[in-house]
Amino acid sequence: MTQSLSTGGLSIIIVNYKSSQLILDCLKSAFQFPSSYDFEWIIVDNHSEDNSKELIITTFPQVRWVPLDRNEGFGRANNAGIQIAKYDTYLFLNPDTYLLDDVIYKCYSRFIASEYVACSVQLLHADGSPQITGNNFMLGGINHLLPLPYLGKLLKVIASLFKVKRPSTEAVTGTQPFGWISGAFMMVKKQALQKAGKFDPDFFLYAEEVELCSRLSKIGTIVVYGDLNIVHYQGESFKAVNKHFDKGYTNLFDQKGLQLIVSNQLRIRKQYGVFWFLFNLIMYTIEIPIVFIGGLIESLVLFKNPVVYVQRAFRYTKNILKLWAVSYRIYLNRPYLYKMF
Repeated sequence: MTQSLSTGGLSIIIVNYKSSQLILDCLKSAFQFPSSYDFEWIIVDNHSEDNSKELIITTFPQVRWVPLDRNEGFGRANNAGIQIAKYDTYLFLNPDTYLLDDVIYKCYSRFIASEYVACSVQLLHADGSPQITGNNFMLGGINHLLPLPYLGKLLKVIASLFKVKRPSTEAVTGTQPFGWISGAFMMVKKQALQKAGKFDPDFFLYAEEVELCSRLSKIGTIVVYGDLNIVHYQGESFKAVNKHFDKGYTNLFDQKGLQLIVSNQLRIRKQYGVFWFLFNLIMYTIEIPIVFIGGLIESLVLFKNPVVYVQRAFRYTKNILKLWAVSYRIYLNRPYLYKMF
């Protein structure tokens, strides 16, 4: 590993918010491989106010601990790690990952010998099946409208009729370029970040890696190494703290759904401009009466309790009203931490 370190070295940054057990499991999976002792490990704590530091540092004293005064979210916390990192390549790594087959060293060795600006590896579910890792941008970010209960289904039908290619790829073969990669395992060169900029501090959670990749992809190529794998227990970091929320990214009816909507709209505004931001905002709004009417019809057809559908419609409406409350600020692109829970 000494020879690889002479080319600049690797700083690994993990953001913690009450995820100590997940991080311990992640670090244990990493340090079964001797190469991990040559990397710099940085844990940025988002004001967990628990015993995370004691648990992690006691077991892994080589880890550098960076405490923040409040929960700053994923992007700002990673920026704090970048600020103190001493090496020329960064790996942004989720707590809910399990590392296989010396994957970090293999990825790093391959990456620094390439001209790529950022890379990831194939993410796997716990059962070993492939998980979406590489993604391509869709004009205007309209793919974020697909989780809409009824308009989303219509958009899927239209897309299939016109044979629109899916923007995401589950099983990646070989070394494949993409527009953006998952923040669960995201390796980036320092020089690339100096040109493109760090994580945008306006994002609290979700879409921040997408927005960063939109800038990185303008200066170079982003790839996924399909033959290198890690297990990603998708959503477990969030689930560990917010046990009443599901782990998916399609539920638009709770606080997590609100954060997803707002973060995606923020990303669209920054990447695609005012027109597409307003287009998506209008589509979210048009869905409000449709989700009421569609829910009632669906409950009658399926002989289900209509109250459930009405409650769901009210929760969706509440989220869209909250989206409107911050939309003027997003529209003006004013600096602000869009933390919705």
